Amino acid sequence: MQNENYFKISFPSRSVNEAFARMTVSAFCMQFDPTIEQLNDIKTAVSEAVTNCVVHAYPDTTGVVYITARLKNDTLTITIKDNGIGIADISQAMQPMFTTDIKSERAGLGFAVMLSFMDKVKVYSKQNKGTRVVMTKKLG
Repeated sequence: MQNENYFKISFPSRSVNEAFARMTVSAFCMQFDPTIEQLNDIKTAVSEAVTNCVVHAYPDTTGVVYITARLKNDTLTITIKDNGIGIADISQAMQPMFTTDIKSERAGLGFAVMLSFMDKVKVYSKQNKGTRVVMTKKLG
């Protein structure tokens, strides 16, 4: 018998909602009794993905961030999506230290952090259509 549960939320792409997203996903994961390390990894990866939506997807406006999280058997899958400007070159964007936000002091480590804390990270993007980041982590 499979053990499956999921949720979907959406919220404005405002930096104040990053903590809400992080805590919502971590609370959802508690049903699998993750370790503190696993929980911190998940919260950090979600923070980075949501921050990318806030900073890069909608640079001059407020848009919507969508999160779907699914627990199936012992695997957590988190999808974070926006309908923003998209990523011109995904492989370049995933390189450590690369950033398009030259106005601030951002380090360009968002995708590198996600990759280091999750088991798998896939990025799909189309210019002027948005970006979808799918992250998975085994909790069993």
